[in-house]
Amino acid sequence: MKKKAITKKQRELDVLYGLIELFLRSGKAVGSNTLRENGFEYISSATIRNYFATLEAKGYLKQEHTSGGRAPSDLALRLYAEDFLENDKKPKLPQDDVEFLKSIIEKETKKLSFYLQEVTESISELTSLTTLITAPRFDQDFISKIILTKIDASLAVCIIVTDFGFIHTETLYLPTHMSTFSIKRIEEYFSYRLTSSNKPALSEDEEAFAKQAYNEVILRHFINYSNIDRPDIYKGGFSKLLRHTEFHDPETLSNTLSLFENNVALQNLLYQNEKLNIHIGDDLKKIIPPPYKSALIQIPYYVNNNIVGNIAILGPSRMNYKEIITLLETVSTLLSDNLTKNLYKYQLTYRTPKASEVTYTSSDLPVIGLTHKEKL
Repeated sequence: MKKKAITKKQRELDVLYGLIELFLRSGKAVGSNTLRENGFEYISSATIRNYFATLEAKGYLKQEHTSGGRAPSDLALRLYAEDFLENDKKPKLPQDDVEFLKSIIEKETKKLSFYLQEVTESISELTSLTTLITAPRFDQDFISKIILTKIDASLAVCIIVTDFGFIHTETLYLPTHMSTFSIKRIEEYFSYRLTSSNKPALSEDEEAFAKQAYNEVILRHFINYSNIDRPDIYKGGFSKLLRHTEFHDPETLSNTLSLFENNVALQNLLYQNEKLNIHIGDDLKKIIPPPYKSALIQIPYYVNNNIVGNIAILGPSRMNYKEIITLLETVSTLLSDNLTKNLYKYQLTYRTPKASEVTYTSSDLPVIGLTHKEKL
């Protein structure tokens, strides 16, 4: 059977993808001789240079120095990543990585906030990149503990911990100077209100402040928990960016991290995408300032076949797209299956924001927990 001839266009694409893979591994511009020595021995250096010139004219390659090699443009990286995404014969994730992800994700747990943060950190550890997971608000989550810490003579911080591992803080201003022992007794009063433990002995002033402070903190938590105009976002691995040479430049690092200060843009970018999306370089120009050396890949995950959030990886535009895409597809499948099982097992409901509305999973109001024994 006669072998099908490779067209000039296909050869051009092979040269481009060969250059991209060398660039992703080394981070250095690629010359014609270097490419020829790495799998393209059947093409002369002169012919490769001709391909380089054509690809540069089309906007796929750039040359920073006249005598230097070429580096792929954002357009080329996008083409490379999307072509792999559409490939029906993607390589599987290494079995060791699959087993590691299963050990983290396939857990029976009700501590969903803690669980999602652990999943976030584990993905970051595996990829050496920053990871984000958007999530719905889970109902039936009760306050389990309130820790009160004195900051100075007039300021204290309440740390609120829930059954699901959700943690947030509230600041309290102290009306008068209170000793560390007074603060401890007030914390014990909070515990008494939450769990019906023994009521501590307080002075009249301490008890008056403790009652007022408890009600204040509980109502703040109630308002925060009820507000579902945006998804919860779990973040991890910011320091991992420093492992990549692109972020050794303070301006590039600062501008990339500014993404996390723009909550509205970040939420719009990550919220409820229906398929895996790839944002490379100037795709992010609406939400971060230049230079654009970053890339973000995101994929939705599901509960009962309904999209409830997105998993995203943020790193340099010179990232291993094939590995990251394969990993995210695996994580999405594992997380979707396990979260569905846990919500079913513990009979939990959730809420997701939809435009400016609040969407419930049942016709009932959400069960917003204050304590196991009392409601306001």
